[in-house]
Amino acid sequence: MKYISTRGACPEQNFEEVLLAGMAPDGGLYVPAELPQFSMDEIRSWKSLSYPELALKIITPFIGDEIEAGALREIIEESYDGFDDPDVAPLRALNQNEWLLELYHGPTLAFKDFALQVLGRLLDHVLRKNDQRVVILGATSGDTGSAALEGCRHSDRVDIYILHPHQRVSDVQRKQMTTIAGDNVFNLAVEGNFDDCQRLVKGAFADQGFLPSDRQLVAVNSINWARIMMQIVYYFSAALKLGAPDQAVSFSVPTGNFGDIYAGYLARRMGLSIAQLIVATNENDILHRFISRNEYAVAELTQTYSPSMDILISSNFERYLFDLFARNGTELAEFMARLSAKPRAENQANLSVSKQQWQQVRACFDSASVDDETTCEVIAEVFASHGIVLDPHTAVGVKAGRLCNQDPAVPMVMLATAHPAKFSDAIAAAGVELAALPRHLQDLFDREERYTVIANDLQAVTDYLKHHS
Repeated sequence: MKYISTRGACPEQNFEEVLLAGMAPDGGLYVPAELPQFSMDEIRSWKSLSYPELALKIITPFIGDEIEAGALREIIEESYDGFDDPDVAPLRALNQNEWLLELYHGPTLAFKDFALQVLGRLLDHVLRKNDQRVVILGATSGDTGSAALEGCRHSDRVDIYILHPHQRVSDVQRKQMTTIAGDNVFNLAVEGNFDDCQRLVKGAFADQGFLPSDRQLVAVNSINWARIMMQIVYYFSAALKLGAPDQAVSFSVPTGNFGDIYAGYLARRMGLSIAQLIVATNENDILHRFISRNEYAVAELTQTYSPSMDILISSNFERYLFDLFARNGTELAEFMARLSAKPRAENQANLSVSKQQWQQVRACFDSASVDDETTCEVIAEVFASHGIVLDPHTAVGVKAGRLCNQDPAVPMVMLATAHPAKFSDAIAAAGVELAALPRHLQDLFDREERYTVIANDLQAVTDYLKHHS
């Protein structure tokens, strides 16, 4: 399998090179040159597989023979062995033909564990093989940070730095990151928002001259292809349980950085019968405005009860746009440049694609935007009706799924992306009894925190990395 950049100005890379690179040197993101295709008969034959066995079937074509089959199997099995449900990604019935896909049974209680438990072990395998040491740099809107730290902290071949927006993540999310011990673990609280954190990470990747000559940056954000690859699996897992490939299934996906919904888009392109892919956003609704009105314009960031979705520019959307622009990297680069070049005052203006391209978008995605008041109403209603406590991101997905559902006869799967105990403010605002943290985290607020507040400035960040790596 070979990988190419969305900007089209880099040579092809293999899986190992892409795993260690993160962003492409031309500023683009890596995508497979060709997607694996699975027939209905092949998908049907997977019905009895365990989650690790299914994962191995789906990801092996993306890796090829770069990692020996036995080693890859061991990596996958070890990654999911620590999940607290034997199904790994269980389905839970809600209303008639409505299902919650519970993706919070990993060690840090969020869907990010599905990819980052594997990513950490993949990195360990490759770094040991190459006798190499690297610096991991990532940005988080809440959940990626703790999942990345948990997945990578045991490696003696990495130093890991996670940027989070200061005072813009939940208390549980922050504590999960800042209480992880380790001499190779560094948490930086940036005086800005998540988009600022993403910008700083991209700036550091663009010029790595501040690092020692024998080091390189590695990404753990969903700009790293391995993250996307592992998220494809649970779309197949859920659909198989609901009758795929003979039954189409719809998915409603709480969407921030577009990585999770993009994985669903790839699953459909790989042969999974998906009727609808619904982009569920909070009040930071740039993706909803683009899908529903062909208006791609940055507005002011709104802080909401669903902080992991408080994002203005979704990095992984570029991967989808690459396909929308018929994989023309030059055309895509020009589009992205027009977006970033607009002064903030002009960002209210409409940046759009052609009518034909927008029709392709509309054929691929539905979308809805859900405000905080409605989010709390959904949390309260679902608890009253079913005794289930939803986290606010999942509540956004449930509401969007109901608003956009085109065929009640088709199973609608709403991705439950995080444990509700991580978002006590939203649960309290909904008037619902707070969910308890699982046993392994019940002493979380007694643990010592370690983090550094840092200016929203690239030089400040790179200087910190330089002096601590």
